[in-house]
Amino acid sequence: METADTALLRFRDATDADVPGLVELIESAYRGDESRAGWTTEADLLDGTRTDAEGVLAVVRAPGSRLLVVERDDDLVACCQLEHRGDAAYFGMFAVRPGLQGAGLGKLILAEAERDVRERWGVRTMQMTVISVRDELIAYYERRGYRRTGERSPFPYGQERFGVPRRPDLEFERLEKELGQEPHAR
Repeated sequence: METADTALLRFRDATDADVPGLVELIESAYRGDESRAGWTTEADLLDGTRTDAEGVLAVVRAPGSRLLVVERDDDLVACCQLEHRGDAAYFGMFAVRPGLQGAGLGKLILAEAERDVRERWGVRTMQMTVISVRDELIAYYERRGYRRTGERSPFPYGQERFGVPRRPDLEFERLEKELGQEPHAR
């Protein structure tokens, strides 16, 4: 298994031209058989699509929102959405190529996203929503300092653009992390 190294990564804002590649990346990380190569798959929970070109383009173009592209050797390897929400930032649409998952790349990208929102927007809290039955994913974020808030919201059953649920008990749970100050380099 490869290990991740931030020195080899390039972070930049997505452009309209990136949308087809981003849709493919996000779909590969969450839906269908290809997603089963990684551990972030939602294939056992949801059928259908995770996103589409219209949804990704909306994030790319939205004021106060950025879709961060992560490249290594000019290959698109990951992405995440960062959205400024007052005193907080929202972290979403996080995808890492399935074959690269489990090597520490996600941890590096999450840390860069947290650093970026502290510096760019001056926020001290990062928020996200996770499907509440995704225990392994929630534990991953808890190991990185996120906490369960207990705040839940319903899954949008009947709105196929979010996927077609394979079970009746899906809902979102909000996680958050106080970002604090950037640690001093030693």
